[in-house]
Amino acid sequence: MASTRALAKSINMPFLQNNNKIIYVSLLIILSVFLFLDYIPGMHAYAAWVTPPVALFLGLAFALLCGQAHPKFNKKTSKYLLQYSVVGLGFGMNLQASLASGREGMEFTIISVVGTLLIGWVIGRKFLKVDRDTSYLISSGTAICGGSAIAAVGPVLKAKDSEMSVALGTIFILNAIALFIFPMIGHALNMSQHEFGTWAAIAIHDTSSVVGAGAAYGEEALRVATTIKLTRALWIIPLAIATSFIFKSKGQKISIPWFIFFFVLAMVVNTYVLNLSETGALIGAGINSIARKTLTITLFFIGASLSRDVLKAVGIKPLVQGILLWVVISCSTLAYIYWF
Repeated sequence: MASTRALAKSINMPFLQNNNKIIYVSLLIILSVFLFLDYIPGMHAYAAWVTPPVALFLGLAFALLCGQAHPKFNKKTSKYLLQYSVVGLGFGMNLQASLASGREGMEFTIISVVGTLLIGWVIGRKFLKVDRDTSYLISSGTAICGGSAIAAVGPVLKAKDSEMSVALGTIFILNAIALFIFPMIGHALNMSQHEFGTWAAIAIHDTSSVVGAGAAYGEEALRVATTIKLTRALWIIPLAIATSFIFKSKGQKISIPWFIFFFVLAMVVNTYVLNLSETGALIGAGINSIARKTLTITLFFIGASLSRDVLKAVGIKPLVQGILLWVVISCSTLAYIYWF
């Protein structure tokens, strides 16, 4: 404890917070410069350290030590840059191979979505007595695609801002943890690329962390994880419709993740147009490579979006619900992968 206090005192928090905008821009420039050194012959080794987990860690460290800088810019940029990055990843994927991966994960996707919602209701409402809307939002975010599902279901549910914040905060914290620990667990269990991609797509909440974990594990893991996750994300639409019936909400707009369709279009173009020629294949590979870089930068933005207020708002019960639900879905997915 004494060493922790000494470390805290040694960090000049007021200085960091007063200069957070300068530090923010500096970190962003450093990350970007080192990332794109990868395109300069002989400089690849200098870019290797900038991985998705490192970018997220830097963003989290910045947010907790320096506070938020440009929060609106962060939120908007991370949202759209993630979508553009995912579409760009489509230019590195073969449609037929991706559809095969999606079909393999479809059966368990259906079971896991419904099962997660039911288990979340039992854990959140029956055991922990979390309020109805917050519990449902956390379960929805865990079942499908994290913050996107919460953002889509929240208005249909007519959830309060405080309930949305708690649910999003819970999912955000678990997402950050997942990006670090899932690749390590995968290697410890000697999971194949396909196995890890399937596991990550189903057990990690947000698309950003799924893609980041897949990229950290390998090429095949990234392809499988992205395809299954985006297939899973389409469940936002039936979930929102079902929510309106269950909670008797009418006239609420449903947010559809349109970028998923552009991702599919990118795969179609890559498979049936670009891959027909060597030049086209190089163009597709180039777009895909840039998308990987922008994804890494996106994770920095996402990490930098965290705030101490979010951590305080989450509270212990919603966090416990999120953790227990996460453990259940992670373990059941592993069991499915190994036994079926």
